[in-house]
Amino acid sequence: MSKQTEGQSAARRFGPAGVFFAALGLALFGYFVWKAGPEKIWAQIAALGAGFLAVLAVSAVRPAVRALAWTRCFESAHALGFREALRAYLVGDALGSLMPLGIVVSEPAKAAFVRDRVPLPSALAALAVENLFYMLSVALFIFAGTAAMLLSFPLPQRLRVASFATLSVVLLVLLIGCVAVRRKWRPLSGALRLVAGRGWGRRLAEGRGAKIAAIEDRVYGFYGRHGARFLPILALEGCFHLAGVAEVYATLYFILDTPPAFGELALAAFVLESVNRIINVIFKFVPMRVGIDEAGTGLFTKVLKFGTTVGVTLAIIRKARVIVWTAIGVAVLVRRGLSLRSIAREAQEATIAAAEVAAATDTERLRRTNAPDKRAVIIKEELIAPR
Repeated sequence: MSKQTEGQSAARRFGPAGVFFAALGLALFGYFVWKAGPEKIWAQIAALGAGFLAVLAVSAVRPAVRALAWTRCFESAHALGFREALRAYLVGDALGSLMPLGIVVSEPAKAAFVRDRVPLPSALAALAVENLFYMLSVALFIFAGTAAMLLSFPLPQRLRVASFATLSVVLLVLLIGCVAVRRKWRPLSGALRLVAGRGWGRRLAEGRGAKIAAIEDRVYGFYGRHGARFLPILALEGCFHLAGVAEVYATLYFILDTPPAFGELALAAFVLESVNRIINVIFKFVPMRVGIDEAGTGLFTKVLKFGTTVGVTLAIIRKARVIVWTAIGVAVLVRRGLSLRSIAREAQEATIAAAEVAAATDTERLRRTNAPDKRAVIIKEELIAPR
């Protein structure tokens, strides 16, 4: 099967599910807007007014720091400039926002966009490392936000139980990750091999084992060669989350009739942004988290005594910000002479190419591992030879 045919097959496989989730999200969006009151929401959006420019200015930090973190994840043999990394990041995010199940192609699209600057395998490897740093920062941020919510606000019993469960899961993941890195475990590829041994899991594991093992090798190799970069990259990922907190703070400050004191509003913004991270992690497959974001944020603003309408308005303003940055990403594409369809096709080809490279690397590693030692063969022949 050709690369193009495989890409088209993947698009057909994920397309209907993406459309279904998008339609479900739109239905939820309409319901929660109606429930919160369109007039009230419009009044709060009008109260934001020119403050939206401040929200946009703060949100500009987020793609900038992640693009900078990506440039720090390249090996010394190759390097990517910040401007190209930022453009690629905006393009990939635009693709992820516009396409149903855009998560499948958003990351490969970034690598495809800069393939004329750095080799594709190097760009994909650096993206894999940067995304793992990002996931670590997300886990730490969710843990801190959930703990702050439990300690600072009275919560309903079910929400309190869910918060403790979230803390336990995040702590367990962090502990396993730390031990895995220190001992160079390969939990993902190991689990996949275990699943592949079962009849029901063979199709799931097909073609993925080599790719995941290669990613684990890259992470351990990068950590061993560039340990001094660990904290600076993690600090950049932390700035991404702090910019999100500042964005929520600015939005609440403008739309609330009587904003609370700085400390109280900052704590609420911190908690709400951590909730937004949880929503993004769980519902990444829903385009722009339409409907889901309104439901979740509205629930938590009600718990924080701001009211459901404030949460729905906050989610809508967040979508307006996403639309602006998506438009900028599309403009970058057009200026480069590309289209969403062409970059999506290149991203699919990049994914397939990465899988092929990973499979070849894994095959070579197995060949080296299983190759018999010449001296051992000679000794064995001497032992079994007739005397």
